[in-house]
Amino acid sequence: MIDKVVASADQAVADIPDGASLAVGGFGLCGIPVALIDALHRAGTSGLETVSNNCGVDDWGLGILLRDGRIRRTISSYVGENKEFARQYLAGELEVVLTPQGTLAEKLRAGGAGIPAFYTKAGVGTQVSDGGLPQKYDANGGIAVASAPKEVRSFGGVDYVLEESLTPDFGLVHAWKGDRHGNLVFHATAMNFNPLCAMAGRITIAEVEELVEPGELDPEHIHTPGIFVQRVVLARDGEKRIEKRTVELKQAGA
Repeated sequence: MIDKVVASADQAVADIPDGASLAVGGFGLCGIPVALIDALHRAGTSGLETVSNNCGVDDWGLGILLRDGRIRRTISSYVGENKEFARQYLAGELEVVLTPQGTLAEKLRAGGAGIPAFYTKAGVGTQVSDGGLPQKYDANGGIAVASAPKEVRSFGGVDYVLEESLTPDFGLVHAWKGDRHGNLVFHATAMNFNPLCAMAGRITIAEVEELVEPGELDPEHIHTPGIFVQRVVLARDGEKRIEKRTVELKQAGA
């Protein structure tokens, strides 16, 4: 078996070219491959297309690439926590393909499974299927690029819309544990999108909090087999943020 470990995050992303498409794991601020994103930022890579549930926040995650104008297009399902994202979109600086969250997940899973397209009920009868969603504005606030209509077909008397799968050039993911062969284990909410992005990327790079030797992971507990992963880098003690902190106020006299 091939030892897929590379020495650093910078080395792991060194061959990602300008204009590449990236599937980036994480849900909110949980399970984001921060070390790989930071390395990509240091490399100065630009013109990127990202496929991610969200686009980070203004000063963290994909938000740092967005802030510096490195992202030209994004396919996302939730973009509500980033003011710079909204500014760029409305100013015509960023192309945005809004996608229902479950559809986005299935686009990635299907791409990784070699399925070119699938039918879903999500979005039927809306602009998701009918077309016309603004994807990019011009400098005057007009619609420069709008979504195209999609094929709708009836099965058993129910309408479904055809959605094409996604196979980005690279997948960037964050795992709890990984071994030298690329087998990965994710923790809790980081299971959202990370395994799917790992499957979909043509070249997948995984940062892991703990690197173990082959055979140490229980085969029944492996979430992503090493066949989907080409590079592994140890990213111990990375910062973990809470997107929205909710606390309970202590009652007087309690």
